[in-house]
Amino acid sequence: MKILILNGPNLNLQGRRDTGVYGTQTFETFFGELEKHYPAVGFGYFQSNIEGELIDAVQQADGVYDGIVLNAGGYTHTSVALRDAVSAVSVPVVEVHISSILAREEFRHTSLLAPVAVGSIMGFGLASYRLGIEALLLRAEK
Repeated sequence: MKILILNGPNLNLQGRRDTGVYGTQTFETFFGELEKHYPAVGFGYFQSNIEGELIDAVQQADGVYDGIVLNAGGYTHTSVALRDAVSAVSVPVVEVHISSILAREEFRHTSLLAPVAVGSIMGFGLASYRLGIEALLLRAEK
């Protein structure tokens, strides 16, 4: 099983940005823990603050990865183009968020990605990624 973890804007600041919401652990440290926890999974990881690079990564993952765990950050609520990319590929995408977007500002309540993702997980801190991975593993068993 090969899974791409794809992070959008400002997630490179994980562990430093708004720690009351997102926590203090860096994503790089967390990613190392994921690799240890899932030794049978081949992980790829990419983060970008640039919408087009995220679109390219989704498109390039098709046929290479068995699933994508996508935290699109602010693009969740604004990027029709990223939504179109997710809907155009055959690789299943699980949308994840560290915080609950429904418990935050109203403009964050709408996800353009949720209707084209195979599922959405939010509000469990960095464990949201682990739950996204578990969802993809369960899906692959079927």
